[in-house]
Amino acid sequence: MLISQEYPWQATLFAQWMQAGQSRHHALLLHGKTGIGKLAFARAMAAALLCLQPEHCHACSQCQSCHWLSEGAHPDFREITPEDEDSAEGSKKKTRKRQQILIDQIRALHDYLSLSSHRVEGMRVVLIHPLEAMNVAASNALLKLLEEPPQRTQFLLVSHQRQALLPTILSRCMQVEMPVPSESQGLQWMQSQGIAQPEWLWHYSGGAPITVLQDDLDWYAWYQQFQPHLRRGAEIDVVAAVPVLIKQGMEAAIQVLQKWLLDVWLSCHQQPLRYHPSEATALQGLAGRVQLSRLLAFQQQLNRFKMTAQHPLNQELQLEQLLLQYKKIFEDKPNK
Repeated sequence: MLISQEYPWQATLFAQWMQAGQSRHHALLLHGKTGIGKLAFARAMAAALLCLQPEHCHACSQCQSCHWLSEGAHPDFREITPEDEDSAEGSKKKTRKRQQILIDQIRALHDYLSLSSHRVEGMRVVLIHPLEAMNVAASNALLKLLEEPPQRTQFLLVSHQRQALLPTILSRCMQVEMPVPSESQGLQWMQSQGIAQPEWLWHYSGGAPITVLQDDLDWYAWYQQFQPHLRRGAEIDVVAAVPVLIKQGMEAAIQVLQKWLLDVWLSCHQQPLRYHPSEATALQGLAGRVQLSRLLAFQQQLNRFKMTAQHPLNQELQLEQLLLQYKKIFEDKPNK
């Protein structure tokens, strides 16, 4: 685990929890929208708690503990997240990311926490993310640990969807709503990182720029390729649009369509655009031709497809069918 630093909009909260000392709850549930830096906050906190010579509540990055952590080999730290699994046998074996945290992972955590910590009187840190990825069996196994926590063990639990968690899990945690950056904070931070097109990125990420940055993808360059296709509405060339949109995978393609359609819907109701303020004229033109009933039905269809977006079977054909549906929502609008 690379040692993270919290983001500027998290600094006050970070200091508050680091200074809490022994009064800090043994299980902190860090929750909030995707892309605001919850995981970085948790990792920075883990590093500071394990550091041998912390400086102003932050990890020093120089001690033996920090070196172990940065190499992913700290004996008093465990990070649990959906694991890779083998999808084929033999020399051509591939892996794909599991969608769930399984009970075997929590059982292994039980075994680990039954042992003594590496340092006498030292702190152990367990980071689990995203918490909503746990299946029911894993959740119940974790509940036992949260009800009777081992001494000097800090649980850092990260969730994008608190509403998906079991009430019994929620009742055993201190729920911490993570701060969202203001536009000025977000833009200032992106500019300090030398990020191109910060204002566009701010809007396209919905005020959660880390979501886009962590994809290791030049979203703006891709945007310039796919946006002309979507602007065409009923005249979209589906055959030409599919290879452009599928370039970054089905999940990203669905996200593109969802964001575009939300702004079409907002244009229909004369509301401020959320993701594409620079496309106001094109979206107003599409709003004048869209059939709202078809638009709403298509948005629901996209939500269903998103649940299986990582399925490997013929994604190009699936996207082609979706774009044909996109085309239809702008066709043959009946006269009022």
